[in-house]
Amino acid sequence: MGLRTATDLFSEWADSGRDEGMERGHTPSVEAMLSRLLDGWNQPFTAIDIGCGNGWVVRRLGAHPLCQHASGVDGAPSMIAKAREVDPKGDYIEAMLPDWKPSEAVDLIHTMECLYYLEEPLEFLHTLHNDWLRPGGRMVIGVDHYQENPSSHDWGPSLNVHMALLSIEEWTDGLEQAGFVDVEAVQVGAKEGWSGTLVITANRRMN
Repeated sequence: MGLRTATDLFSEWADSGRDEGMERGHTPSVEAMLSRLLDGWNQPFTAIDIGCGNGWVVRRLGAHPLCQHASGVDGAPSMIAKAREVDPKGDYIEAMLPDWKPSEAVDLIHTMECLYYLEEPLEFLHTLHNDWLRPGGRMVIGVDHYQENPSSHDWGPSLNVHMALLSIEEWTDGLEQAGFVDVEAVQVGAKEGWSGTLVITANRRMN
């Protein structure tokens, strides 16, 4: 029996209410991510959350006083359905990555626990830099499944889902090779038996 798709897995989780637990579990890391994403940002912005789930981060971004528009994209139909149910006026797109891209590039990109489900996540970083993010824009990536966090290594086999297991250096080098600058990586929320969420910020040059 082959691997199941991550979108099928997350649709099942949405149907069973596990999305709410994911929101609670990820909130401390996401708060750290949003703090780094918005630190020093002082002009109106548009934003997108990649792998938005039930849309809770989109709603957080949309509530920021400088936010002109926030949207979310996710390939799991039940997650998008739940996001639209909670926030009927919100902008939630059901689409598969890496093929889909926004009609207009945005100023800020947030993505938590999503990119490593792609077959070629480092290749997708080039697409994010060239097609998703405006010059001068900023991106933050949150990753719990990475080489330096041993307790995450068995997640892929246990869920029967593809997960790319990359090191901190592979993520940061991949961002730089994709053209990003000011790449910074920190581990937040580390405790015994858990290396923390890997939070990486990166910018696109103004031109």
